[in-house]
Amino acid sequence: MSRSQPASTVRAPSAPPVLRGVERLIAHVRSMEPVRMAVVHPCDALSLAGAIDARDAGIIRPVLVAPRARLQAAAAEAGIDLDGIPCIDVPHSHAAAEEAAAMASRGEVDALMKGSLHSDELMGAIVPTAAGLRTRRRITHCFVMETAAYPRPFIITDAAINIAPTLEDKADIVRNAIDLAHVLGVAEPKVAILAAVETVNSRMPSTLDAAALCKMADRGQITGGLLDGPLAFDNAVSPEAARVKGIVSAVAGQADILVVPDLESGNMLAKQLEYMGHADSAGIVLGARVPVVLTSRSDSRRSRLASCAIALMLAHHYRTSPP
Repeated sequence: MSRSQPASTVRAPSAPPVLRGVERLIAHVRSMEPVRMAVVHPCDALSLAGAIDARDAGIIRPVLVAPRARLQAAAAEAGIDLDGIPCIDVPHSHAAAEEAAAMASRGEVDALMKGSLHSDELMGAIVPTAAGLRTRRRITHCFVMETAAYPRPFIITDAAINIAPTLEDKADIVRNAIDLAHVLGVAEPKVAILAAVETVNSRMPSTLDAAALCKMADRGQITGGLLDGPLAFDNAVSPEAARVKGIVSAVAGQADILVVPDLESGNMLAKQLEYMGHADSAGIVLGARVPVVLTSRSDSRRSRLASCAIALMLAHHYRTSPP
């Protein structure tokens, strides 16, 4: 019988790498069938390369909707071969947005992705009732973010579409974010309604809205998540801050969803986390019949890839549970 190997020379098996952010998303969706996605006016190297990255990762089957000459120039700049990729020639970005929205309405594509046009130009083609993409919910936006400083991915909403949302708007913002969290695998997301303070103050409308949203959840008007607010940002994400302030809450310190008072505060929060907190981020629009990838023109290819992965998950979910 051979002797046991000395303990000093025995090596423990290597632990599998911990996947974070984009890598974990890509691994999660790898087994899903890619969806047909209209990429709207990808007429610069970054937005076109983002679509090709998503295709190469097996996430989407892109249909490029753009002026052919500008598209070919962008492809030449990025060193991208467009052979085999369907391209729909349109005269300008506005026409690209309208054609892509019409394709989604007709069921020809499962998702939309913003290229190098302005967000309001794309949304202007999606929002009108005549476009056929509206649902019973208000159209809202979610950032899905992950940073090493926080133990789980989280959602910030709405930081891109609804400028100064009313209470009813915020109710749909919360409902859409809860639905997204469910698709991402969070069974009962913890929803923090943010304000500057954690107490109700009649001179601060955001605190009144937070209290009303929580009561709406108590009465079954908002379901699927656990709400608390108003909560200041520190109390929403730091258990220690909540403890020091004497806040007893199942949400405080461990929020999955951060609902901001308005677009300006949300946009600044998301971009601070991305640029100074080195957070991975993805952007997605909900409340339409198809998911819409609404990235900033300055977003990285990595961010665009993550956004497409979330759109893939939503598109598959919508096949069995239409919004």
